[in-house]
Amino acid sequence: MNILIVFNRQPYDNTDVTWNGLRLAGKLLESGADVKIFLMNDSVDMARSICKPPQGYDQDLVQMLKELVEKGVAVKVCGTCMARCGLHRNHPYFEGAQKSTMPELAQWVIESDKVLTF
Repeated sequence: MNILIVFNRQPYDNTDVTWNGLRLAGKLLESGADVKIFLMNDSVDMARSICKPPQGYDQDLVQMLKELVEKGVAVKVCGTCMARCGLHRNHPYFEGAQKSTMPELAQWVIESDKVLTF
């Protein structure tokens, strides 16, 4: 099964929405699903090593995403959003996060059995 997860939210937005999405991605991968992740809007910060957990938050979302990449999850980042969005605009992205486009996202949606958004 092909599953696409699209993230939109700033990684550390005083909720656990992004954390739960990453946890779900890991469990889906463990179950044998082919998982892909696309980052849009302020979620692009999750692919920047400079993005750190705020004081008192016990989860490192950037590290969680890196671990998913190491396990074979493809991660693409909206190229337009890279320049327009996030608290850390214009900072570099970690290895494994690929700059992408809306047509590539559209193709991933077409190829997916399920599309989830967080």
